[in-house]
Amino acid sequence: MATENEPTFKSAIEELEKITDSLESGELELEQSLALFERGVSLIKYCQDRLDSTQARVELLVDSLEGEVEAVALDDEVTESSDED
Repeated sequence: MATENEPTFKSAIEELEKITDSLESGELELEQSLALFERGVSLIKYCQDRLDSTQARVELLVDSLEGEVEAVALDDEVTESSDED
């Protein structure tokens, strides 16, 4: 969960989209563009940390189910072997 000072993952992505739109508009002053770019970099780092943390949690859950550590990509589909049970 995000704390009071941290955005949620979803809100960070939404803010990044707004920043991208603003930067692409070409209507900002240089200083505004730089400030938004810096905020965007900060949000990207935050999102990457959240994704890394989530991946680690998924790996732990898979480990607890299968008895061994197995890296699983978050976008992979459930294997057919789980359907056979």
